[in-house]
Amino acid sequence: MTLLAGLDLTGRPVLVAGGGPVGARRAGAALSAGACVRVVAPEVTDELAAWAAEGRLTVHRRPVAADDLADVWLVLACTGDAAVDADLARWAEDRRLFCVVASDAERGSARLPAAAEVAGLRVGVLSEGAADPRRAAAVRDALVASLVAGTADADLRPVRGGATGPDVLHPGEVALVGGGTGDPGLMTVRARTLLAQADVVVADRLGPAAVLDDLGDHVRVVPVGKAPGAAHVSQQGIERILVDEARAGNRVVRLKGGDPYLFGRGGEEVLACRAAGVPVRVVPGVTSAIAAAGAADIPVTHRGTSDRVHVVNGHWPFTDLDLDALRRPDVTVVVLMGVATLGDLVAQALDGGVDPATPAAVVARATLPGERAVRATLADLPAVCAAAGIRSPGVVVVGEVARPGFLDPGSPGRAVALPTREERRAVAGV
Repeated sequence: MTLLAGLDLTGRPVLVAGGGPVGARRAGAALSAGACVRVVAPEVTDELAAWAAEGRLTVHRRPVAADDLADVWLVLACTGDAAVDADLARWAEDRRLFCVVASDAERGSARLPAAAEVAGLRVGVLSEGAADPRRAAAVRDALVASLVAGTADADLRPVRGGATGPDVLHPGEVALVGGGTGDPGLMTVRARTLLAQADVVVADRLGPAAVLDDLGDHVRVVPVGKAPGAAHVSQQGIERILVDEARAGNRVVRLKGGDPYLFGRGGEEVLACRAAGVPVRVVPGVTSAIAAAGAADIPVTHRGTSDRVHVVNGHWPFTDLDLDALRRPDVTVVVLMGVATLGDLVAQALDGGVDPATPAAVVARATLPGERAVRATLADLPAVCAAAGIRSPGVVVVGEVARPGFLDPGSPGRAVALPTREERRAVAGV
Protein backbone atom coordinates (compact mmCIF):
# COMPACT_ATOMS: atom_id res chain seq x y z
CA MET A 1 0.00 0.00 0.00
CA THR A 2 1.12 3.57 -0.70
CA LEU A 3 0.44 6.38 1.75
CA LEU A 4 -0.59 9.62 0.05
CA ALA A 5 1.17 12.45 1.86
CA GLY A 6 2.07 16.03 1.09
CA LEU A 7 5.75 16.69 1.71
CA ASP A 8 6.80 20.16 2.82
CA LEU A 9 10.10 20.65 1.00
CA THR A 10 10.42 24.37 1.65
CA GLY A 11 14.06 25.18 2.29
CA ARG A 12 15.02 21.50 2.46
CA PRO A 13 17.75 19.98 0.28
CA VAL A 14 16.67 17.57 -2.45
CA LEU A 15 19.05 15.53 -4.60
CA VAL A 16 18.25 15.12 -8.30
CA ALA A 17 20.55 12.50 -9.82
CA GLY A 18 20.47 12.87 -13.59
CA GLY A 19 20.64 15.90 -15.85
CA GLY A 20 18.40 14.89 -18.75
CA PRO A 21 14.82 15.96 -19.56
CA VAL A 22 13.34 13.79 -16.79
CA GLY A 23 15.78 15.21 -14.26
CA ALA A 24 14.92 18.72 -15.42
CA ARG A 25 11.20 18.07 -14.92
CA ARG A 26 11.75 16.62 -11.45
CA ALA A 27 14.09 19.48 -10.53
CA GLY A 28 11.49 22.00 -11.72
CA ALA A 29 8.81 20.37 -9.59
CA ALA A 30 11.08 20.43 -6.54
CA LEU A 31 11.90 24.09 -7.14
CA SER A 32 8.19 24.89 -7.36
CA ALA A 33 7.79 23.21 -3.96
CA GLY A 34 10.45 25.51 -2.49
CA ALA A 35 13.21 22.91 -2.16
CA CYS A 36 16.93 23.60 -2.28
CA VAL A 37 17.77 21.50 -5.33
CA ARG A 38 21.13 19.91 -5.98
CA VAL A 39 21.65 18.25 -9.37
CA VAL A 40 24.45 15.75 -9.85
CA ALA A 41 25.12 14.53 -13.38
CA PRO A 42 28.00 14.46 -15.88
CA GLU A 43 25.89 16.42 -18.37
CA VAL A 44 22.81 18.61 -17.89
CA THR A 45 20.16 20.14 -20.13
CA ASP A 46 20.33 23.79 -21.15
CA GLU A 47 17.37 24.44 -18.86
CA LEU A 48 19.17 23.09 -15.81
CA ALA A 49 22.32 25.01 -16.75
CA ALA A 50 20.29 28.21 -17.02
CA TRP A 51 18.68 27.64 -13.62
CA ALA A 52 22.13 27.09 -12.14
CA ALA A 53 23.41 30.30 -13.74
CA GLU A 54 20.44 32.14 -12.21
CA GLY A 55 21.26 30.72 -8.79
CA ARG A 56 18.02 28.75 -8.51
CA LEU A 57 19.81 25.43 -7.97
CA THR A 58 23.31 23.97 -7.89
CA VAL A 59 24.80 21.61 -10.46
CA HIS A 60 27.73 19.23 -9.95
CA ARG A 61 28.92 17.85 -13.30
CA ARG A 62 30.12 14.39 -12.29
CA PRO A 63 28.72 10.92 -11.61
CA VAL A 64 26.56 10.64 -8.49
CA ALA A 65 28.11 9.08 -5.39
CA ALA A 66 26.84 7.76 -2.05
CA ASP A 67 28.16 10.82 -0.22
CA ASP A 68 25.74 13.02 -2.22
CA LEU A 69 22.93 11.65 -0.03
CA ALA A 70 24.56 12.78 3.22
CA ASP A 71 22.37 15.78 4.04
CA VAL A 72 19.28 15.57 1.81
CA TRP A 73 15.65 14.89 2.65
CA LEU A 74 14.58 13.31 -0.64
CA VAL A 75 16.33 11.56 -3.52
CA LEU A 76 15.04 11.75 -7.10
CA ALA A 77 16.85 9.15 -9.20
CA CYS A 78 16.63 10.11 -12.87
CA THR A 79 19.93 8.92 -14.35
CA GLY A 80 18.34 6.57 -16.88
CA ASP A 81 20.96 3.95 -15.94
CA ALA A 82 19.23 1.04 -14.17
CA ALA A 83 22.34 0.06 -12.23
CA VAL A 84 23.02 3.59 -10.99
CA ASP A 85 19.37 4.13 -10.07
CA ALA A 86 19.44 0.83 -8.15
CA ASP A 87 22.51 2.04 -6.25
CA LEU A 88 20.74 5.28 -5.39
CA ALA A 89 17.71 3.38 -4.09
CA ARG A 90 19.95 1.17 -1.94
CA TRP A 91 21.98 4.11 -0.59
CA ALA A 92 18.75 5.94 0.27
CA GLU A 93 17.36 2.87 2.04
CA ASP A 94 20.52 2.58 4.12
CA ARG A 95 20.11 6.22 5.21
CA ARG A 96 16.34 5.95 5.78
CA LEU A 97 15.67 8.43 3.00
CA PHE A 98 12.77 8.23 0.61
CA CYS A 99 13.82 7.73 -3.00
CA VAL A 100 11.80 8.11 -6.21
CA VAL A 101 13.19 6.11 -9.13
CA ALA A 102 11.88 7.59 -12.36
CA SER A 103 12.65 4.55 -14.52
CA ASP A 104 11.21 1.93 -12.13
CA ALA A 105 8.64 2.97 -9.56
CA GLU A 106 8.75 -0.50 -7.98
CA ARG A 107 12.43 -0.10 -7.08
CA GLY A 108 12.08 3.16 -5.15
CA SER A 109 10.55 3.73 -1.72
CA ALA A 110 8.31 6.61 -2.90
CA ARG A 111 6.35 7.67 -5.94
CA LEU A 112 5.45 11.06 -7.31
CA PRO A 113 1.78 11.44 -8.23
CA ALA A 114 0.40 12.81 -11.45
CA ALA A 115 -0.28 16.24 -10.00
CA ALA A 116 -1.79 19.61 -10.84
CA GLU A 117 -2.67 22.78 -8.99
CA VAL A 118 -6.12 24.19 -9.66
CA ALA A 119 -8.71 26.28 -7.80
CA GLY A 120 -6.64 26.43 -4.62
CA LEU A 121 -6.19 22.66 -4.49
CA ARG A 122 -3.26 20.38 -5.17
CA VAL A 123 -4.65 17.34 -7.00
CA GLY A 124 -2.55 14.19 -7.13
CA VAL A 125 -3.28 10.68 -8.39
CA LEU A 126 -1.18 7.56 -7.71
CA SER A 127 -1.73 4.12 -9.15
CA GLU A 128 -1.86 1.31 -6.57
CA GLY A 129 0.21 -1.80 -7.18
CA ALA A 130 2.02 -1.78 -10.50
CA ALA A 131 2.81 1.72 -11.69
CA ASP A 132 0.38 3.00 -14.32
CA PRO A 133 1.41 6.62 -15.00
CA ARG A 134 -0.80 7.04 -18.07
CA ARG A 135 -3.94 6.08 -16.20
CA ALA A 136 -2.97 8.28 -13.26
CA ALA A 137 -2.44 11.23 -15.60
CA ALA A 138 -5.78 10.61 -17.34
CA VAL A 139 -7.64 10.54 -14.02
CA ARG A 140 -5.82 13.68 -12.88
CA ASP A 141 -6.84 15.49 -16.06
CA ALA A 142 -10.46 14.45 -15.59
CA LEU A 143 -10.42 15.76 -12.00
CA VAL A 144 -8.85 19.02 -13.12
CA ALA A 145 -11.50 19.45 -15.82
CA SER A 146 -14.24 18.84 -13.25
CA LEU A 147 -12.73 21.40 -10.88
CA VAL A 148 -12.30 23.94 -13.66
CA ALA A 149 -15.93 23.50 -14.69
CA GLY A 150 -17.03 23.76 -11.05
CA THR A 151 -18.90 20.45 -11.05
CA ALA A 152 -16.70 18.65 -8.52
CA ASP A 153 -17.19 21.02 -5.60
CA ALA A 154 -19.81 23.55 -6.65
CA ASP A 155 -21.67 23.34 -3.34
CA LEU A 156 -18.50 23.85 -1.27
CA ARG A 157 -16.73 26.65 -3.11
CA PRO A 158 -18.89 29.54 -1.83
CA VAL A 159 -17.94 28.73 1.77
CA ARG A 160 -14.37 27.53 1.29
CA GLY A 161 -11.89 29.66 3.21
CA GLY A 162 -8.18 29.93 3.68
CA ALA A 163 -7.10 29.14 0.13
CA THR A 164 -5.00 31.71 -1.66
CA GLY A 165 -3.40 32.15 -5.06
CA PRO A 166 -4.21 33.36 -8.55
CA ASP A 167 -6.87 30.67 -9.05
CA VAL A 168 -8.89 31.61 -5.96
CA LEU A 169 -11.57 34.32 -6.02
CA HIS A 170 -12.32 35.85 -2.63
CA PRO A 171 -15.52 37.46 -1.32
CA GLY A 172 -15.59 41.15 -2.17
CA GLU A 173 -13.25 40.73 -5.14
CA VAL A 174 -13.79 41.39 -8.85
CA ALA A 175 -12.13 39.42 -11.64
CA LEU A 176 -12.24 40.84 -15.17
CA VAL A 177 -12.13 37.64 -17.20
CA GLY A 178 -11.37 37.53 -20.90
CA GLY A 179 -13.75 34.99 -22.38
CA GLY A 180 -12.10 34.78 -25.78
CA THR A 181 -13.88 34.52 -29.09
CA GLY A 182 -16.99 32.81 -27.75
CA ASP A 183 -15.94 29.17 -28.03
CA PRO A 184 -15.71 27.88 -24.42
CA GLY A 185 -12.87 25.61 -25.48
CA LEU A 186 -10.71 28.68 -26.11
CA MET A 187 -11.12 30.06 -22.59
CA THR A 188 -8.07 29.75 -20.37
CA VAL A 189 -8.02 27.33 -17.46
CA ARG A 190 -7.80 30.24 -15.03
CA ALA A 191 -10.80 31.91 -16.64
CA ARG A 192 -12.92 28.78 -16.21
CA THR A 193 -11.62 28.22 -12.68
CA LEU A 194 -12.52 31.71 -11.45
CA LEU A 195 -15.87 31.64 -13.23
CA ALA A 196 -16.76 28.45 -11.37
CA GLN A 197 -16.25 30.28 -8.05
CA ALA A 198 -18.40 33.31 -8.83
CA ASP A 199 -21.48 34.38 -6.91
CA VAL A 200 -22.30 37.03 -9.53
CA VAL A 201 -21.37 37.07 -13.22
CA VAL A 202 -21.66 40.36 -15.10
CA ALA A 203 -21.72 39.16 -18.71
CA ASP A 204 -21.21 40.75 -22.10
CA ARG A 205 -23.35 39.83 -25.10
CA LEU A 206 -20.36 38.63 -27.15
CA GLY A 207 -18.76 36.56 -24.41
CA PRO A 208 -18.83 32.74 -24.27
CA ALA A 209 -22.51 32.50 -23.37
CA ALA A 210 -22.52 28.70 -23.40
CA VAL A 211 -20.50 28.53 -20.17
CA LEU A 212 -23.24 30.36 -18.28
CA ASP A 213 -25.39 27.24 -18.55
CA ASP A 214 -22.84 25.34 -16.45
CA LEU A 215 -23.06 27.71 -13.48
CA GLY A 216 -24.70 26.62 -10.24
CA ASP A 217 -28.23 27.66 -9.37
CA HIS A 218 -26.91 30.03 -6.70
CA VAL A 219 -24.99 32.12 -9.26
CA ARG A 220 -26.70 35.31 -10.40
CA VAL A 221 -26.01 36.39 -14.00
CA VAL A 222 -26.34 40.10 -14.81
CA PRO A 223 -26.45 40.69 -18.60
CA VAL A 224 -24.94 44.03 -19.63
CA GLY A 225 -24.17 43.38 -23.29
CA LYS A 226 -24.56 46.13 -25.85
CA ALA A 227 -26.62 45.29 -28.93
CA PRO A 228 -27.07 47.71 -31.85
CA GLY A 229 -30.35 49.61 -31.58
CA ALA A 230 -31.27 48.11 -28.21
CA ALA A 231 -31.31 49.58 -24.72
CA HIS A 232 -28.24 48.67 -22.71
CA VAL A 233 -26.50 49.33 -19.42
CA SER A 234 -24.10 52.28 -19.66
CA GLN A 235 -20.43 51.85 -18.91
CA GLN A 236 -20.87 53.82 -15.70
CA GLY A 237 -23.76 51.54 -14.82
CA ILE A 238 -21.60 48.45 -15.33
CA GLU A 239 -18.93 49.89 -13.08
CA ARG A 240 -21.51 50.61 -10.36
CA ILE A 241 -22.74 47.02 -10.55
CA LEU A 242 -19.23 45.64 -10.11
CA VAL A 243 -18.50 47.87 -7.13
CA ASP A 244 -21.87 47.36 -5.44
CA GLU A 245 -21.81 43.57 -5.81
CA ALA A 246 -18.26 43.33 -4.47
CA ARG A 247 -19.08 45.60 -1.52
CA ALA A 248 -21.98 43.26 -0.76
CA GLY A 249 -19.40 40.51 -0.21
CA ASN A 250 -19.92 38.64 -3.45
CA ARG A 251 -17.30 37.01 -5.64
CA VAL A 252 -17.76 38.89 -8.89
CA VAL A 253 -16.67 37.83 -12.38
CA ARG A 254 -16.93 40.36 -15.18
CA LEU A 255 -17.09 38.02 -18.18
CA LYS A 256 -15.99 39.78 -21.34
CA GLY A 257 -15.56 38.75 -24.93
CA GLY A 258 -11.99 38.69 -26.22
CA ASP A 259 -9.42 40.31 -23.97
CA PRO A 260 -10.42 42.90 -21.34
CA TYR A 261 -7.66 45.30 -22.36
CA LEU A 262 -8.23 45.29 -26.12
CA PHE A 263 -11.22 47.53 -26.88
CA GLY A 264 -12.90 45.92 -23.86
CA ARG A 265 -12.87 48.97 -21.58
CA GLY A 266 -11.16 46.83 -18.99
CA GLY A 267 -8.93 49.68 -17.90
CA GLU A 268 -11.94 51.82 -17.07
CA GLU A 269 -13.45 49.07 -14.94
CA VAL A 270 -10.18 48.45 -13.12
CA LEU A 271 -9.90 52.15 -12.33
CA ALA A 272 -13.49 52.26 -11.06
CA CYS A 273 -12.92 49.29 -8.75
CA ARG A 274 -9.65 50.62 -7.39
CA ALA A 275 -11.11 54.08 -6.83
CA ALA A 276 -13.82 52.41 -4.73
CA GLY A 277 -11.29 50.32 -2.80
CA VAL A 278 -12.47 47.06 -4.36
CA PRO A 279 -9.80 44.40 -5.08
CA VAL A 280 -9.72 43.63 -8.79
CA ARG A 281 -7.65 41.49 -11.10
CA VAL A 282 -7.56 40.84 -14.85
CA VAL A 283 -7.40 37.47 -16.60
CA PRO A 284 -6.26 37.87 -20.22
CA GLY A 285 -8.31 36.26 -22.96
CA VAL A 286 -7.83 35.13 -26.53
CA THR A 287 -8.52 38.13 -28.74
CA SER A 288 -10.40 37.85 -32.01
CA ALA A 289 -7.89 40.30 -33.50
CA ILE A 290 -5.69 37.25 -34.01
CA ALA A 291 -7.96 34.26 -33.40
CA ALA A 292 -10.67 35.18 -35.91
CA ALA A 293 -8.15 35.44 -38.71
CA GLY A 294 -6.51 32.22 -37.56
CA ALA A 295 -9.85 30.41 -37.59
CA ALA A 296 -10.15 31.35 -41.28
CA ASP A 297 -6.60 30.13 -42.02
CA ILE A 298 -5.21 33.66 -42.21
CA PRO A 299 -1.91 34.25 -40.36
CA VAL A 300 -1.81 37.90 -39.31
CA THR A 301 1.98 37.80 -39.57
CA HIS A 302 4.09 35.75 -41.96
CA ARG A 303 7.81 35.92 -42.41
CA GLY A 304 8.61 37.53 -45.74
CA THR A 305 5.12 39.02 -46.11
CA SER A 306 3.85 40.82 -43.01
CA ASP A 307 5.92 41.65 -39.95
CA ARG A 308 3.47 43.80 -38.02
CA VAL A 309 -0.22 44.03 -37.17
CA HIS A 310 -2.28 47.20 -36.91
CA VAL A 311 -5.49 46.72 -34.87
CA VAL A 312 -8.29 49.24 -35.40
CA ASN A 313 -11.60 49.82 -33.65
CA GLY A 314 -14.17 49.97 -36.43
CA HIS A 315 -17.14 50.80 -34.22
CA TRP A 316 -18.95 53.98 -35.25
CA PRO A 317 -17.98 56.74 -34.80
CA PHE A 318 -14.48 55.56 -35.70
CA THR A 319 -11.45 57.75 -35.90
CA ASP A 320 -9.54 58.28 -39.12
CA LEU A 321 -7.82 55.17 -40.37
CA ASP A 322 -4.06 54.92 -40.44
CA LEU A 323 -3.84 55.13 -44.21
CA ASP A 324 -0.08 54.65 -44.20
CA ALA A 325 -0.53 51.24 -42.55
CA LEU A 326 -3.14 50.26 -45.13
CA ARG A 327 -0.91 51.31 -48.00
CA ARG A 328 2.08 49.28 -46.80
CA PRO A 329 2.22 45.72 -48.16
CA ASP A 330 4.14 44.44 -45.12
CA VAL A 331 1.42 45.41 -42.62
CA THR A 332 -1.74 43.47 -41.75
CA VAL A 333 -4.63 45.68 -40.66
CA VAL A 334 -7.29 44.06 -38.47
CA VAL A 335 -10.53 45.94 -37.84
CA LEU A 336 -12.64 44.82 -34.88
CA MET A 337 -16.36 45.62 -34.79
CA GLY A 338 -16.08 46.86 -38.37
CA VAL A 339 -18.75 44.92 -40.28
CA ALA A 340 -21.54 47.45 -39.69
CA THR A 341 -19.28 50.31 -40.84
CA LEU A 342 -17.46 48.38 -43.55
CA GLY A 343 -18.68 50.60 -46.41
CA ASP A 344 -17.50 53.77 -44.69
CA LEU A 345 -14.17 52.21 -43.75
CA VAL A 346 -13.47 51.05 -47.29
CA ALA A 347 -14.54 54.38 -48.77
CA GLN A 348 -12.17 56.24 -46.46
CA ALA A 349 -9.32 53.89 -47.38
CA LEU A 350 -9.87 54.19 -51.12
CA ASP A 351 -10.21 57.98 -50.91
CA GLY A 352 -6.87 57.97 -49.09
CA GLY A 353 -5.10 56.23 -51.94
CA VAL A 354 -5.13 52.63 -50.74
CA ASP A 355 -4.89 50.17 -53.65
CA PRO A 356 -8.42 48.91 -54.45
CA ALA A 357 -6.96 45.48 -55.27
CA THR A 358 -5.53 44.99 -51.78
CA PRO A 359 -6.58 41.53 -50.50
CA ALA A 360 -9.15 41.61 -47.72
CA ALA A 361 -11.41 39.28 -45.79
CA VAL A 362 -14.24 39.30 -43.26
CA VAL A 363 -14.57 36.50 -40.71
CA ALA A 364 -18.01 36.43 -39.09
CA ARG A 365 -18.87 34.50 -35.90
CA ALA A 366 -15.33 33.19 -35.68
CA THR A 367 -14.97 29.88 -33.75
CA LEU A 368 -18.76 29.73 -33.23
CA PRO A 369 -21.46 27.72 -34.98
CA GLY A 370 -22.28 29.48 -38.22
CA GLU A 371 -18.74 30.78 -38.74
CA ARG A 372 -18.27 32.21 -42.23
CA ALA A 373 -15.39 33.84 -44.05
CA VAL A 374 -15.38 35.77 -47.32
CA ARG A 375 -12.40 37.09 -49.25
CA ALA A 376 -12.28 39.74 -51.94
CA THR A 377 -10.37 42.80 -52.99
CA LEU A 378 -10.77 45.74 -50.64
CA ALA A 379 -12.91 47.62 -53.16
CA ASP A 380 -15.28 44.67 -53.65
CA LEU A 381 -15.46 43.56 -50.02
CA PRO A 382 -18.62 45.50 -48.97
CA ALA A 383 -20.61 44.23 -51.95
CA VAL A 384 -19.40 40.65 -51.51
CA CYS A 385 -20.31 40.70 -47.81
CA ALA A 386 -23.73 42.14 -48.55
CA ALA A 387 -24.40 39.46 -51.18
CA ALA A 388 -23.32 36.74 -48.76
CA GLY A 389 -25.48 38.12 -45.95
CA ILE A 390 -22.52 38.67 -43.64
CA ARG A 391 -23.52 40.46 -40.44
CA SER A 392 -21.94 41.38 -37.12
CA PRO A 393 -20.09 40.20 -35.17
CA GLY A 394 -17.19 40.01 -37.57
CA VAL A 395 -13.53 40.87 -38.00
CA VAL A 396 -12.06 42.56 -41.08
CA VAL A 397 -8.55 41.61 -42.20
CA VAL A 398 -6.71 43.67 -44.83
CA GLY A 399 -3.34 42.75 -46.28
CA GLU A 400 -1.43 40.22 -48.37
CA VAL A 401 -2.05 37.47 -45.81
CA ALA A 402 -5.78 37.61 -46.69
CA ARG A 403 -5.14 36.72 -50.32
CA PRO A 404 -7.05 33.56 -51.36
CA GLY A 405 -4.83 30.50 -51.23
CA PHE A 406 -2.11 32.33 -49.33
CA LEU A 407 -1.14 29.22 -47.37
CA ASP A 408 -1.40 26.87 -50.31
CA PRO A 409 1.98 25.42 -51.37
CA GLY A 410 3.38 27.39 -54.28
CA SER A 411 1.01 30.30 -53.79
CA PRO A 412 2.28 33.48 -55.48
CA GLY A 413 0.77 35.60 -52.70
CA ARG A 414 3.82 35.45 -50.43
CA ALA A 415 5.82 37.82 -52.59
CA VAL A 416 6.35 40.95 -50.50
CA ALA A 417 10.07 41.65 -49.99
CA LEU A 418 10.75 42.76 -46.43
CA PRO A 419 14.01 44.52 -45.57
CA THR A 420 16.70 42.25 -44.16
CA ARG A 421 17.99 42.59 -40.62
CA GLU A 422 21.17 44.17 -41.95
CA GLU A 423 19.18 46.71 -43.98
CA ARG A 424 17.10 47.65 -40.94
CA ARG A 425 20.17 48.05 -38.77
CA ALA A 426 21.76 50.27 -41.45
CA VAL A 427 18.65 52.49 -41.55
CA ALA A 428 18.67 52.70 -37.76
CA GLY A 429 22.35 53.64 -37.81
CA VAL A 430 23.34 50.69 -35.64
